[in-house]
Amino acid sequence: MKALNILYAFLGGAIVGCGAALLFAPEKGSDVRARLVDMLKKKGIKISDSEVDALVAELANAED
Repeated sequence: MKALNILYAFLGGAIVGCGAALLFAPEKGSDVRARLVDMLKKKGIKISDSEVDALVAELANAED
């Protein structure tokens, strides 16, 4: 059970890291957000634009 928790923690960190890398890439923010929403929809995760904006704000505040 402990190994499974470590795996989940690793995968969660990888997902957050990839998301942050996409959000801070030198592209227009709206293009990156649209790409992120498309990628999540392909994985079966439905997310609204306002939820993406909230996630971006949370990640931006985490840097401070």
